[in-house]
Amino acid sequence: MEITEVRIKLMDDPQERLQAFCSITFNGSFVIRDLKIIQGTKGSFVAMPSRKLTDRCPRCHCKNQLRAMYCNQCGVQLDEERATKDTDGRAKLYADIAHPINSSCREMIQKKVVEAFEEELIRAKKSGYVCMYDDYGEECFASLNESVENRVNAAQQPQVIQGKEGKTHRIDPAAKAPVESPYQQQSIPGSQQRQSLKVSENEEHFGDGLLS
Repeated sequence: MEITEVRIKLMDDPQERLQAFCSITFNGSFVIRDLKIIQGTKGSFVAMPSRKLTDRCPRCHCKNQLRAMYCNQCGVQLDEERATKDTDGRAKLYADIAHPINSSCREMIQKKVVEAFEEELIRAKKSGYVCMYDDYGEECFASLNESVENRVNAAQQPQVIQGKEGKTHRIDPAAKAPVESPYQQQSIPGSQQRQSLKVSENEEHFGDGLLS
């Protein structure tokens, strides 16, 4: 099995532990998306795509994440320490969706992805850089309901008011405020810095299904 392509999507904030998302292609025919490249204590490491583990409320049987302190459905308080712990005493909160089952595959993925990440950092500094990671419309805006869209369009049209002596007055709609990207950060004196992404300690162990 060979990794034939790696695509990287760099994160905007260099201070975050989450450095990038990536996808890997095996043998030009099978793709795994949403791997994460995270800054660890010993350098960058790769975390496989995972899902949050859930359990059911004993009262209403609604599913809740293991970190939830209250049921999302009925509101009953749940035990905070109900998550299963591993041999090191860490709570198991995530399960890998896909992961390697032997050390050679794990090392191959780690090596290829980190190399591609470092190359992407160099390319990103050049003018005309374009990210090749496929977002599949994740950055697109939703379309409005037709009735809402008609009202918005009507509100954006100038109004004409008939005054005395046959004079008309035109009132233009207010100018739109510039829309900032959610990734842009304003520098405001005294403001608190955005909290760093909380990465589960469990993610530092690449592939929970790894054979010992």
